[in-house]
Amino acid sequence: MKPLYLPANQPADRFYAGGRQIAELRGTGPSASHEPEDWVGSATSVFGHEPVGLTVLPDGRLLRDAIEADPVAWLGAEHVAAFGSDPALLVKLLDAGQRLPVHAHPDVPFAAEHLGLAHGKTEAWVVLEPARVHLGFARDVGVDELARWVRTQDTDAMLGAMHVLDLAAGDAVLVPAGLPHAIGEGALVVELQEPTDLSILLEWSGFPIDGATDGHLGLGFDVALGAVDRRGWSADEIARLRGATAASSGDLLPDAAAFFRVERWTGPQVLDAGLAVLVVVDGAGTLDGSSALRRGRTVLLPAAAGPVALDGDLQVVVCRPPRP
Repeated sequence: MKPLYLPANQPADRFYAGGRQIAELRGTGPSASHEPEDWVGSATSVFGHEPVGLTVLPDGRLLRDAIEADPVAWLGAEHVAAFGSDPALLVKLLDAGQRLPVHAHPDVPFAAEHLGLAHGKTEAWVVLEPARVHLGFARDVGVDELARWVRTQDTDAMLGAMHVLDLAAGDAVLVPAGLPHAIGEGALVVELQEPTDLSILLEWSGFPIDGATDGHLGLGFDVALGAVDRRGWSADEIARLRGATAASSGDLLPDAAAFFRVERWTGPQVLDAGLAVLVVVDGAGTLDGSSALRRGRTVLLPAAAGPVALDGDLQVVVCRPPRP
């Protein structure tokens, strides 16, 4: 098996704007105004809209089906022993053409109890273009208070109770499941996450989505809001979620290891064998001495491809599942 170069995989007509920066990164020309996500090497579908979001391989098969047919070749024997045929990873490019609404994702116990799923949705961002984000409540928020904000769509109260971070290009941030957040307009990030599409909307006013109907995963807000972390986080706690900076290389977020791993490398490098999604964020070079790499290319590395060598003046982000 060889590395696979993946074209864009952008679900259409998402409820928030974006897509221009993904097209510019990839060098593909103009894009639709509501294609803000590129699902890279995805064996996960959009919640309630299968097969949207699933990666189609050059031979026409779904990546998910190919992995099921030969999990050891794709994932490696140790991964299969630990996780079966579950890739345990979803990677996206996310381009916020407008500020995203305040939302949160369930953790593993909540997803297991209420949705019968093995994964929640802890995520992380590796920032390519800077933006302001809201992340976590700065004070304890009561059950009734949160429910009132959601019912009345009191966006000012929600945002006013949250920490604000100005992220620079190169920053890496871990976003634990449950933590409310809103990515700001202008952000372009490589997003790693557990392989689900589970979002609980706290805000939808002004967005073309019926959040009262579609914002609670079919559970009703009385249940769904139980997944939201209402605890007041200190500024120091939030700061510790902000891991690596642009100068960092190697493992960017060691505290994320239970959910996924993310590395950044600049210049020549030999990447260990194992399932990975490689995103070239800058420069140009080659893979294994022949295949051309340039900014914006995304490559799926099956475990059976073995170690691969990067050469040239390039910077890459390498996304991997948790270590078995």
